[in-house]
Amino acid sequence: MMIPFNKPYLGGKELWNIAQAHAKGQMAGDGSFTKQCQAWLEQRTGTRKALLTHSCTAALEMAAILADLQPGDEVIMPSYTFVSTANAFVLRGAVPVFVDIRPDTLNLDERKIEAAITPRTRAIAPVHYAGVGCDMDAIMAIAERHGLLVIEDAAQGVLARYRDRTLGAIGHLGAFSFHETKNIISGEGGALLINDPALATRAEIIREKGTNRSQFFRGQVDKYTWVDIGSSYLPGEIIAAFLWAQMEEADAITARRLALWERYHAAFEPLERAGRVRRPVIPDGCGHNAHMYYLLLRDLDDRTAFIQAMRAEDIHCVFHYVPLHSAPYGQKVGRAADDLPLTTDLADRLVRLPLWLGLEEQQKRVIETANRVLGADRIPMSYT
Repeated sequence: MMIPFNKPYLGGKELWNIAQAHAKGQMAGDGSFTKQCQAWLEQRTGTRKALLTHSCTAALEMAAILADLQPGDEVIMPSYTFVSTANAFVLRGAVPVFVDIRPDTLNLDERKIEAAITPRTRAIAPVHYAGVGCDMDAIMAIAERHGLLVIEDAAQGVLARYRDRTLGAIGHLGAFSFHETKNIISGEGGALLINDPALATRAEIIREKGTNRSQFFRGQVDKYTWVDIGSSYLPGEIIAAFLWAQMEEADAITARRLALWERYHAAFEPLERAGRVRRPVIPDGCGHNAHMYYLLLRDLDDRTAFIQAMRAEDIHCVFHYVPLHSAPYGQKVGRAADDLPLTTDLADRLVRLPLWLGLEEQQKRVIETANRVLGADRIPMSYT
């Protein structure tokens, strides 16, 4: 039986909630389930305001509008990220400026940000890779010194923490994903966290196609009309109904994922000690959410051989991003702050293992197969 890389988790109440949304006559957005989800996010993260969106991409696009970016403005970000991180800003005419990543967490290297700042820099977009927090103290201090907005791409970071704060609720704005590959899911879906209260009213307007509809329904204006640019960024109530069932189980989901993560981590410690792989690094002060488990192999050839060998054993492992600075469109619309050697190297070596609720019964097979493959002559590895 094939062990897939991902399998969406169904807690049990999702379909019931969807039926309830239909019974209430609430199929469009901003119904009771949407409001429950937003209140949960505000309570759990401490953000000033949370707005559900139809994707994390939509949340990032809203953030780019809120940043008032103009053509030619620059946004600093890692190259090792999903294309949505850059696309949201490119759609406003901004230039993504790609900075190298740290060797331990694969997050944006905060020590290289200031060298990339120019008079056109307007924002920093740190990405919390694998739900492990960037050094947000350093990033926020840089932003304050240079008068920059910080937009957290916390797509992978729901319920993860940096020191005593929740990822996504530290910068001026934050974006979550509830895509089916994430910890808490709704198929597609996302949320924008507005941590700067000065941006809250405009965020509602942008989300509602540029109208003041939300203010109208609160009785703050006597009619609603077109007042700004915007789009239809809110999700349908069916999405929110599904998501609410997941949020009610969020702590249990996270605990089970952490147990799977820890089992992998302990199992591959001998391989790391022998110099055959490198395991994920979680810095002190970071409370991760077990979004993923990855290994760093020796080089691209070894990773390719490993993925093929695991697939031959009916276990689906994947690599992650092609660095944006090396992509055709990234080269056209962005610029790299330097050669990004770590980004290039680590992107070629990283492989992700299956991690989903329900894997518990099959994880032993993944571990045993990976250990056998990594010890085989077809992948001779010796590096430190």
